[in-house]
Amino acid sequence: MTSPPAAPGAGGRPPRPKSKTGRPDGGTTGRRELARHARFAEISPEVGVLDERAMSQALADDPAAFELLAAMTTATDENLRATAIRLSASIVLERARAGRPSMRGISRLRPVRGAADGDLDIDASIEGVSAARSEARPVAAEDLTTVQWAKAPTAFAVVVDRSGSMSGPRLAAAATVAAACALRAPQEHAVLSFAGTVVVIRPLISDITPAAVAGRLLRMRGHGVTRLATALKAAGEQLAPARARRRVVILLSDCRSTDEDDTLPAARALPELVILAPDGDHEQAAHLAGLVGARWAAIEHPLDAAAALDRLLETRVTA
Repeated sequence: MTSPPAAPGAGGRPPRPKSKTGRPDGGTTGRRELARHARFAEISPEVGVLDERAMSQALADDPAAFELLAAMTTATDENLRATAIRLSASIVLERARAGRPSMRGISRLRPVRGAADGDLDIDASIEGVSAARSEARPVAAEDLTTVQWAKAPTAFAVVVDRSGSMSGPRLAAAATVAAACALRAPQEHAVLSFAGTVVVIRPLISDITPAAVAGRLLRMRGHGVTRLATALKAAGEQLAPARARRRVVILLSDCRSTDEDDTLPAARALPELVILAPDGDHEQAAHLAGLVGARWAAIEHPLDAAAALDRLLETRVTA
């Protein structure tokens, strides 16, 4: 057995939390159930309608209103569901942009020809200076080489658990992280989802927009088993051809692998692993992180996911 042992005191692998609504995983949410939220009638006064102004006001009054918006992304009402997904995607992109525009990364010196800043590299500039003199012209910036600190690029593989434990808020957190990675590593980032099988939503190099990726994540419905090792191996394969010096797998999951699989060796084989787990359901994620030396955080609110990711990435850099 190479799956991570159960967390201490768990008494073996704990069962997945039961649906609070009693509906099966992967189902839709009816208006009666959505109406349990205090402001639902104000935001959706009739079938197929989502008042975006009322939703914006609700979010301004209480950020927890996003829980209702996330729930509406699973609405049985197709028009309401489509509008909620579009609005949620817009909000998660806005929140992702609100964080740091780019992580610090690991800096290194690089020579730059013709730049107006940086420290002059005398040895590397001799040839250009000699050429200018032989041509009887003033030395130009293009003749000089300076040394600058360059931020090493980072490649990301975002791995989203779409098994039976997924819900609207968890999908919203995943969409926020995927959008954040798209903004921080626009050229090299992959997005995968997994349950019993792995689906590549965005390959490492692609022209798929962040909004399209966020929308697809928000449309997912959780169901099936959790083959974690398979997903981690697929993420490693996505990152293998990356040109970036730093390669990070970001796993959004409670890490409850339902199969006896090779989770530990798959996780240890990754160059860098960060785990974002749901608040109140993170014991297995914390346990796995401790076993493989990964960094992790619990996400209390879906829109906090991008900020939590930045903190974890920064921790590795400054450690």
